[in-house]
Order: sequence, then structure tokens, then C-alpha cells
Amino acid sequence: MILDECVETGDYSERIKLAMTTDKNSKFHIMLVEDDASLSDWIADYLTKHDYCVTVASRGDKALELIRSDEPDLVVLDVMLPGVDGLNVCRLSREFYKKPILMLTALGSESDEVMGLDTGADDYLSKPVRPKILLARINALLRRDAPDSEQLAIGIGALFIDPVSRNLTLNDEAVPVSSHEFDLLTLLARSAGTPVSRDILVTEMRGIEYNGLDRSIDISISRLRKKLGDDASAPTRIKTVRGKGYLLAPDAW
Repeated sequence: MILDECVETGDYSERIKLAMTTDKNSKFHIMLVEDDASLSDWIADYLTKHDYCVTVASRGDKALELIRSDEPDLVVLDVMLPGVDGLNVCRLSREFYKKPILMLTALGSESDEVMGLDTGADDYLSKPVRPKILLARINALLRRDAPDSEQLAIGIGALFIDPVSRNLTLNDEAVPVSSHEFDLLTLLARSAGTPVSRDILVTEMRGIEYNGLDRSIDISISRLRKKLGDDASAPTRIKTVRGKGYLLAPDAW
């Protein structure tokens, strides 16, 4: 969604600033939710220079309104926000927003990263923000989320995955999943019957090498199992193959 002008409303603490490029070649609309004015200005300027349309909100409650009304292509979301914190913004927006959410956190612990992913985030990035890494993560998420008319739908028993519409159904009923979960399941489904290693999954999903500690894939697998009716204690649909990764069982649907 390309916006035509810059708007500021209210006092500074409740400011919503729309900073965008007028370049008609701008491909994507990014919503940045960050209450640190200097950081949000810097990130918005950097992304705008790379041909993105950028909307900046400084409060979580205002961000929820804008995510619903503007339908951005991707949300970059800080955790610590006034109004509504970033974790709740992520959780609440997942009721109506299916596109990628990239969490920014100054809290570098594994539990904080797990919590962000568990509320529906597609990826996370620790502060201080490194511009090239941020841009690479955004590009990777948008590439995965972009529809590809050449991609073929995948049908495995009662499971149906449509990469063009990005709809997932099981027994003809829609299954609500995040963009990250959809892409992860698609990767496993394209290799159904064959284990896919964590190294490959992390590289494909996050654009980084697996360091042996990254739990983002494990968290997403756990969420997928729950949504697909798989028994977490003895999964039969998405199996863990010790030393080899995860396997989507083609005969379990």
C-alpha cells in the first residue's frame, strides 16, 4: 500500500508518523512499530532508501489499528511498547493478520525469543539493530511470503497446501497458521517421507546458518503439531527423526 504524504498526529508520546517513499517502484509496505524516536527514524530512513514504503507507529494500541486498516506486507515489531506491548500486539494481530512479523528485542535471552515466536512472530532480531542484517531478514521473509503462480499446490491425503493463495486446509477445514508456519510446513511437505535437517530448515527459513542453539524451528513445529491435531507426546504426522531432523509422514493424513 503506497501512501502519499507524511502525517503526524497528537503529542509526541502518542505520535503516529507515516514516513514513506514516493517512488512508484516501491514494492512493499513495511510497518515499523518502535517507540524510540531516534531508532525508528533511522530504520525508516534506511528502509525508505532501499525502496520500501515505511509506516512508523510509536504505540502498540495504535499499531494494532494500523495493521488492521493498512494491511502492510510486513511488520517490524519492538517488544517494549507503550499502550500494548509487542508480544500482545503480535498475539492480537494474528487474529486477522497472516503476513510476516519480525520481532525486535533488547532482551537477548532464549526465553524471550521463545515467547516472541510462541505468540506468532515469524522471526526475531536482537538489538542493537544491524542494518544489513535487518534488511536481509526482511527480504527473506518477503520472498517466502510472495505468491508464486508457478508453484504447485500440495495435496497429501486430507492435507492441502496452496502456495498461491497461502491457504492451508485439513479435512476441508481451514487451518489458521502464521506465515512462518505455512512456509515451514510447505518445506516439509515438499520433502514428505524424507527427513529435513534443522540446518536446512534454519537456513531456508531464517537465512542464517544453524548454530546448534536456535530453537525457532522446534517452536514452530510444536505449534504446527497442535494446530494439525498431532499428538505432541507421540507425533505421527510431523515426526522427529533423531540426528536427522523433522519428517512429514505422507501416510498420516
